[in-house]
Amino acid sequence: MALTDESLRRVGSSDSEVHSESVVTAETSATGLAFQERTAPSQAVGRPNLPTENLPRRTPSLLLVSLWLSAAVLACRALSPAIISLPSLTPPPEASLISTGEGMLARLDRLGGTPCPESDFICVTLTVPLDHLDPADGRTIEVVFAVLPAGGDRRGMFVTAVGGPGGSGLAVADTYTAAFDPSITEAFDVVFFDQRGLGASGGQQCVAAAAANYGAEYDPLTAAGETELALDAERFARDCPAEMGNPDLLPYLGTEQAIEDLEVFRRELGDDRFWLYGESYGTQFAQTYAAKYGERLAALILDGPVDLTLSGFEYYAEQAAAFGEVLARTLSACAEDEACLGDMGGDPLQAYDSLAARLRADPASFEFPLPSGRLAGRSFTFGDLEAGAASYVYSEGSRMLFLRALAASTRGELAPLARIAYDALSLDPETLAPFVDPGWSDAVSYAVECNDYDYGPAETYLRAGDAVDANVPRLGSVFYGDLPCSFWPGDGFDPGRPEPLVAQGVPVLVLVGTADPATPLPNARRIVERLADGYLVVQEGGPHVIFGWGNACVDNLVTGFLVRDLRPERETSCYGTVIDDYVPLPPADAADFADPLEALASAETEIAYLPEYFYWDGETPFAVGCAFGGTLAVEPSPTGEAYTLSGCAFSRGFEMTGTGAFDYESAGSRLELAVAGLRPGELVYNRDGDGATRVTGEYGGESIDLSR
Repeated sequence: MALTDESLRRVGSSDSEVHSESVVTAETSATGLAFQERTAPSQAVGRPNLPTENLPRRTPSLLLVSLWLSAAVLACRALSPAIISLPSLTPPPEASLISTGEGMLARLDRLGGTPCPESDFICVTLTVPLDHLDPADGRTIEVVFAVLPAGGDRRGMFVTAVGGPGGSGLAVADTYTAAFDPSITEAFDVVFFDQRGLGASGGQQCVAAAAANYGAEYDPLTAAGETELALDAERFARDCPAEMGNPDLLPYLGTEQAIEDLEVFRRELGDDRFWLYGESYGTQFAQTYAAKYGERLAALILDGPVDLTLSGFEYYAEQAAAFGEVLARTLSACAEDEACLGDMGGDPLQAYDSLAARLRADPASFEFPLPSGRLAGRSFTFGDLEAGAASYVYSEGSRMLFLRALAASTRGELAPLARIAYDALSLDPETLAPFVDPGWSDAVSYAVECNDYDYGPAETYLRAGDAVDANVPRLGSVFYGDLPCSFWPGDGFDPGRPEPLVAQGVPVLVLVGTADPATPLPNARRIVERLADGYLVVQEGGPHVIFGWGNACVDNLVTGFLVRDLRPERETSCYGTVIDDYVPLPPADAADFADPLEALASAETEIAYLPEYFYWDGETPFAVGCAFGGTLAVEPSPTGEAYTLSGCAFSRGFEMTGTGAFDYESAGSRLELAVAGLRPGELVYNRDGDGATRVTGEYGGESIDLSR
């Protein structure tokens, strides 16, 4: 299913489905997986969890990573023993034709492999039939695969199909692989690819059409709103293909064609069988491949899976309800946190609903601090609120960021919510112009989705949404994500729904979080029930897509499954949470700080939790307008990150001008600043890798030397 706008899908179930009081953590050792019993940590903290559909894992700044490395490792709960060390339940894969890293390099060289840009991977471009289903059609298309040869004794090939549709595998290959246990890259040739039509395999985009589509305002509860919704979908279905400029390609971008490209790649590489991992839409791709070429799979992993037997309407109705449920769980988690509840000034659910009601009635005017240092008069709409909320309920970290922004709105500050909306809508905060994300294509997203699912006329779609409108109080608009398919060129055929996947002879590991708003727990349960050899891993709370985000329970289960053929119990539950530890807002007035050390520590925290910084790629310089005036510029440095502040204030009365740095090796930071406002001063702030802070200099005419 499509997650256009980097935002949309579904969850279900509750923590009541988690069993067992003891927590078992799987730790990788030289001899395999050792187990130790431990107490569950109070908070699931590790690698930051980010909105994953189309990012699919955008890399957070290393500052955040370093701040969280000392936190407790996620634990794992199982229904019985967490893993049973059995001989492989399927025979080991037959020896591949390529048995060494050198052999793979030679094969890639023969296929014309070249280094992928700014990557450790080797890129191979294959020319494949445009229409695999019609041998008489001689047209072709190029598809690019990226391979990182195994670093040790080669076990086989491990292929990842990323989320979307519309997500670039090449864009995230190095980032994803960095999160793998080293035993995976030792044993496997790691493979990613750009699906036909997107990124290096075609570069199809419709950025302007997508921005107009996502920015449209409508109320599907009214007849006029339905009309505008349908007209907007029709405009997008016309303008997006026109912007792509290659309408002849559209009928051949569906998953049914794309899996054939992978099969061509497998044959070219010569492996009889391989291991396949799919996340989100990638599970749609992986299941479609498994249904046709199951004999070519040594094992299959489905992370955040889509139940392909559901119709589009059934799927989106379930998903829309889940988005609302996860938002409600996020707000309830805030109510249970003293600091979050205090910042919210009352019931968080009521705070959201009250703001939504006000914005639905009339957009709110506010001033937004621009990266150039100026203030711009802006309007914040109900659509902006829903776009930000839908995008930011994907993961524990983004949910916490959304709560901070919502809390700020209760004290009259709408800029934090606007930052989130601009990120969700891929808009430049300075100009509100759409920007191109090279790792995502709305054009391919809809081209795939409208080939894979049939919705019929727009009126049929709108009437299917009536029950959602009546029963889903929050984020029900998610249901209408695929409405453009009712107008999409070349649509009108019904691909039907596939038979349930059984995957006879293929062990299948299915992963899901209970707070997944995009592919809910019921999807995973239905899939596992039908599999001949299926295993379900459920993370409490958690993000959409749970492998590779620092949860030791999940990651170790996957590593053991891949590297040692270890099978979990039929159902295993891993510890997790709905939101990351809440970080309180800074005081609006700097007079409320106890001393300048507290003010500077707060400023460093605010930098870390700016959405622009939280999702920074670590490479592209950027600037933001600070909450109460001035600017902050961030760029990479030879040792980490460099900051330039110009009159930057995150609390009124504490304006900072100067420079700063974050060192990746020591995990320490330093700010050298002239401050103005309540008192003038020249201050030097340091935080070491253990979190100890110190400020020295002059403040208000007095020498200071404070530490904590």
